[in-house]
Amino acid sequence: MHTLLVANRGEIALRVIRTARSLGLRTVAVYSDADRAAPHVRAADVAIRLGPTHAAASYLNVTALLDVAARTGADAVHPGYGFLAENAAFARAVLDAGLTWVGPPPAAMDTMGRKDTARDVALAAGVPVLEQVAVASDDVGAGLVPGLTFPLLVKAAAGGGGKGMRIVRDPADLASSVAAARREAAAAFGDDTVLLERYVERGRHVEVQVLADAYGHVVHLHERDCSAQRRHQKVLEEAPAPGLDPVLRDRLHAWAVDLAAKVGYVGAGTCEFLVADGPGGPEAWFLEMNTRLQVEHAVTEEVVRVRGQRLDLVAEQLRVAAGEPLGFAQEEVFVVGHAMEARVCAEDAYAGFLPQAGTARRVLWPAGVRVEAGIEDGSVVPAAYDSLVAKVVTSGASREAARRALVAALSDTVVLGLTTNTGFLRELAGSDVFRDGEVHTAWLDTHAVPAPDPWSALVAAAWAVAGSGGDGWRSGGPPGRVWVELDDAVLVVARATEGEGEVRSEGGVASSGGADADERVARVRAAGEGLLEVDGAVGRFVVEVRQRGVEVAHLGHVFRFVRPDGSTSGRAADASDGVVLAAMPGTLARVDVATGDQVTQGQALGVLEAMKMELALTAPVDGVVTVGASAGQQVAARQVLFTVSPPGEAEGEGRGTRHSPGGERGGDAADNAVSPENVVVPGEATDA
Repeated sequence: MHTLLVANRGEIALRVIRTARSLGLRTVAVYSDADRAAPHVRAADVAIRLGPTHAAASYLNVTALLDVAARTGADAVHPGYGFLAENAAFARAVLDAGLTWVGPPPAAMDTMGRKDTARDVALAAGVPVLEQVAVASDDVGAGLVPGLTFPLLVKAAAGGGGKGMRIVRDPADLASSVAAARREAAAAFGDDTVLLERYVERGRHVEVQVLADAYGHVVHLHERDCSAQRRHQKVLEEAPAPGLDPVLRDRLHAWAVDLAAKVGYVGAGTCEFLVADGPGGPEAWFLEMNTRLQVEHAVTEEVVRVRGQRLDLVAEQLRVAAGEPLGFAQEEVFVVGHAMEARVCAEDAYAGFLPQAGTARRVLWPAGVRVEAGIEDGSVVPAAYDSLVAKVVTSGASREAARRALVAALSDTVVLGLTTNTGFLRELAGSDVFRDGEVHTAWLDTHAVPAPDPWSALVAAAWAVAGSGGDGWRSGGPPGRVWVELDDAVLVVARATEGEGEVRSEGGVASSGGADADERVARVRAAGEGLLEVDGAVGRFVVEVRQRGVEVAHLGHVFRFVRPDGSTSGRAADASDGVVLAAMPGTLARVDVATGDQVTQGQALGVLEAMKMELALTAPVDGVVTVGASAGQQVAARQVLFTVSPPGEAEGEGRGTRHSPGGERGGDAADNAVSPENVVVPGEATDA
């Protein structure tokens, strides 16, 4: 092996390239038109264009990938995770071309890469599984689910990553949930078969990392807990799993090794289990096997030691693929300390986790911790791919030390110009429920993580405007008093002469210290990125003054404030407005109505798809619908998709514009700034 083609993009492509180059391998990157200037393109020794932005024409194009290998002399292919990483047909094509496949044998992928066939292997091996029924069509009549009771979990038979999964509590919702899961599974994996199984409330997601060579040696690298999930997408991960019964832990390890050995597995893989408290003690069921490197492999690398040294799982993958045997035995594997990982995604966590796209104008990662990032200053995040942009990983001697380090690291993370979930991750990691290990797989779907108070950020914004050589919204002239709205309060900022200013509330925000009951005072001092003192507490912030507003990063959150002259209200229109806009750039995957149809409030109009997520579009009012885009059409954020008008009323007559869920958030703050109330209030998004 001398030249490695990395058939992926983003942070995982960078991760694989880094290790491959450290081993002396020449590296080849691939890119779509959307990723021409991406960091992974520059990191490799050579980068080759695959095709247009759409994944089917680029990163999923097997013919194009093999052509790149031939053109560049690559003799090995690493698929990363996602895209074709668990595609056995791609693995076979690589091998048939005479190349080395850095992954498990295609036969093992066929068996364990599907949840249904992997379940059969587990049953044969005596590993507990949940009751399950396969569904290959939308026909889900009552007789199709004998023995299963609600709630049910609908999930795709192929692939992973939470795609094609739905919890169904009401039998009336089963047919629509199956149909939606099948569409999502077909789009993500090319296979629309779904499974129905009993849903376990308050379960924990525990997975075991395995590593095997081609000579029958299989070891486990202990376990991870990935219970912090929203809509079956992992949010925070940690290793080892806290509070796990020691006897059950040993069973999980043994089951994972046995399953891998039974199918002749080679390379890195993960066996996932559901753990819950039962009447006789803790219980566990096998869920699936991920026949690839996991996103969360970094937490395992941070805590596992072999002869006192850390493991590099990518390096182990490459060595095994090159035909080398494992260089250690199970008894040489130990766990030291604790590690945690936060998935930084381009999504609006306080508006239904809507995927976001745009340009990250400024990116600052925390110092002193492990960061696997796929973006930098100026990076463009397209709507065509997964929303994951980085992973922030911390470790410590104990779980609490790792958790506190993660909170601090997320506090120092800044991404301006692109909405991310960084602030949400910080609030979750810093919460009492996560600290106390009370978060289960459905917790985030039934509990709200409190949104931040924008007060400190607003003070920083106001002071930045006052001290910017103008008021920030005029091209010149002496800076005067600056007015910035916050709910019913108005802050008045006077420009200081020596780097300090005083900010007062004239609308009665809150009381502080010795101030009057209706007055709150803060002081802002210029120092480096900026220091903000509110009620005696000093914190860091980063401010950008844009043409139409101010963007402030503070404690992991980003706040955007619009110009106060009334030209941009920032408030969502009343729900009676009948215009439905695209909440995000993406594809109008389905249109369920035709122009002229009479619809009722809440009726399904269609489905918007972006970053592998579906968003249901419903009628905001009763009336006659006008369809503004066709099924399969690429649409821009805030593009009009449907308009619902009362019978007889001309389209748009006497109507305002209905804002997309989450307000006008995302993209360039100069064009998409929002007012404070839209920053902190959850939006109206629903995941289809």
